[in-house]
Amino acid sequence: MKTAKDEVRALLENLPDDASLEDIQYHLYARQKVLKGLEAGEQGRTVTHEEAVRRMSRWLDK
Repeated sequence: MKTAKDEVRALLENLPDDASLEDIQYHLYARQKVLKGLEAGEQGRTVTHEEAVRRMSRWLDK
């Protein structure tokens, strides 16, 4: 199993040499959110499409 440090190294190796600190932070943030979402899916912590539409409609109707 890779350590967090190993995973950050791999991420950095895939970014262009001129990546800014902001770019690096964004990629770390996005990766963390994707992994958290995948974990939630594996644990069954999801909602149906219909439920998502219902929840979003409260925001979109305003």
